[in-house]
Amino acid sequence: MSRRVIVVTGAARGLGAAIATRFHETGYRVALADIVIDAAETLSAQLSADSSSACALKLDVTLKADFEAARDSLVAHWGHVDVLVNNAGASEVVFVMEITAAQFDRAIDINLRSVFGCQVFGEYIAGNGVGRIVNVASLAGQNGGSATGAHYAAAKGGAITSAKVFARDLAARGVTVNAIAPGPLDLPVVHESVSAERLDAIIANTPVGRLGSAAFVAEAALLLAAPNAYFANGACWDLNGGLYMR
Repeated sequence: MSRRVIVVTGAARGLGAAIATRFHETGYRVALADIVIDAAETLSAQLSADSSSACALKLDVTLKADFEAARDSLVAHWGHVDVLVNNAGASEVVFVMEITAAQFDRAIDINLRSVFGCQVFGEYIAGNGVGRIVNVASLAGQNGGSATGAHYAAAKGGAITSAKVFARDLAARGVTVNAIAPGPLDLPVVHESVSAERLDAIIANTPVGRLGSAAFVAEAALLLAAPNAYFANGACWDLNGGLYMR
């Protein structure tokens, strides 16, 4: 496992940090990719002071060129890349009838244009004959959202669909692509962006009666990235406490 290399986008904080940390704990070499490079570097140094098993990369997920630069940098640094977790995202609570064009474009850019990561790293990993890609989507992409805007929900729905498209096209070349759709998680960003009253209502309407665990989402990503996970492909794993059942 120490020879496997993973890229996690949006890894500087929140769910991305939890995912990156968990992969590192299990022996992966981890690249923490984020537009907020200072925070990514801080976490990277905590994981690996000498950068031998963790490094930080500045990456804007709206730019295909940034994914290409990250790929080239990691191949030069560690020789290969085996796994991509497309986690970077940004949500915004806006009433559907009040969403502006700029807000809509921003949501699509950050939450959906990251499919360029699937394209860039998918092609590279396929050239090696085996690898894994996991798109972190959202419950919002399935049910329209419990506490987020419709523009965010639409973008995350696209992330789920794009995972299926890449899964179909890359499977024969040894690359599986899946999505994870978490519901509301017990993370600072959730508490910061959703009012306490609204959050209490969401918890009350969740069958398990509590917010989700980022650590468990990280475990799900770890399982989908495993070398023997070849038969999970084009799936969307629902981790939402029963808010959405199918």
